[in-house]
Amino acid sequence: MIATPDAVLDFWFGAPGSAAEVAARQRPLWFAKSAANDQIVVERFAETLVAAGKGELDSWANTPRGRLALIVVLDQFPHHVHRGHGQSFAYDARSLALALDMIERGEDARVTPIERVFVYLPLEHAESIEMQDRSVALYEKLANEAAADERQLFDGFLDYARKHRDVVARFGRFPHRNELLGRPSTPEEIEFLKQPGSRF
Repeated sequence: MIATPDAVLDFWFGAPGSAAEVAARQRPLWFAKSAANDQIVVERFAETLVAAGKGELDSWANTPRGRLALIVVLDQFPHHVHRGHGQSFAYDARSLALALDMIERGEDARVTPIERVFVYLPLEHAESIEMQDRSVALYEKLANEAAADERQLFDGFLDYARKHRDVVARFGRFPHRNELLGRPSTPEEIEFLKQPGSRF
């Protein structure tokens, strides 16, 4: 069964609340590796991901929230459905194009700050220093606009964006993807990957 945009957003963000409340509740789904969560995404959204990958859900992009849902499907769900396989990056170009178009239209301002985090993630995932620099700028703006009691949360997202940018600035790519994508690693990348925190 193909999900609706609302079903995707309800699953990914849960019940309405402050950014801090939503992040605290949803963070394990968003960022932790969990076989149980992966299975839930496979069962509920694998068919939706296939349809989105074929362009069959492009009409979702006609509204800001529909576009946000499509970005989540193409940027986030592959890492659950195809965990540990190169296919998890197969939709990156499409999610990036959708995100950039949303930003250019100013439609990112029409979703909540915590939702904007996921509009900007395709830029943070890109192996392009131009996209990485733009990602950092967007997360800086998001942090600067955050309410005082949520600044720490958005500073955390900014910190991750900077770390991603620094890796791409150094290597031109993410070394931790090399094995999954069948790319040989350089000696410098091999040494880097031995360091704690080098695999995000």
